[in-house]
Amino acid sequence: MLSKRTIIGIIVGSTIIGIGIYSLISDIGLKTIEVNETFGVGETTSYQIRASDHAKQHMKIIGEKFDISLASPGLGLQIPKTSHTKEVTLDWVHLEDGVTVIHLQNTGSSELKVEATLEITTDPILFTYHIIVITSGMVIIGFSMGFTLRKPKGF
Repeated sequence: MLSKRTIIGIIVGSTIIGIGIYSLISDIGLKTIEVNETFGVGETTSYQIRASDHAKQHMKIIGEKFDISLASPGLGLQIPKTSHTKEVTLDWVHLEDGVTVIHLQNTGSSELKVEATLEITTDPILFTYHIIVITSGMVIIGFSMGFTLRKPKGF
């Protein structure tokens, strides 16, 4: 018969493994995120958009005056630092896997508004984190099984 601590360990370990597997599966593929941000006078921001090839991106920037620079992977869209007024709409498709870097600076006397629909992929390091979570659940189950085999001194 299993001890109380073993049953608790199996339940906790199974829950942790389930969370790790769910997170691992949900991070596969492209994800669409909506961005709607406002920046004050003189503020600077940057976006790093990690996406696979054929991912469609849309960004609309509205403000009195602002500077923008964009670098897309491969021979995709490249915009050196340029000044713009009123409104800029950027639509582009990633030609290669990689990270697009966008730098914005509000140089006008009013707020800068950024509205975007971005298709992104998750960071590859998250795969390792999910595997570590799953492994820790297995370790918890393994240690709790030791309570059924023999009761360690001090417990």
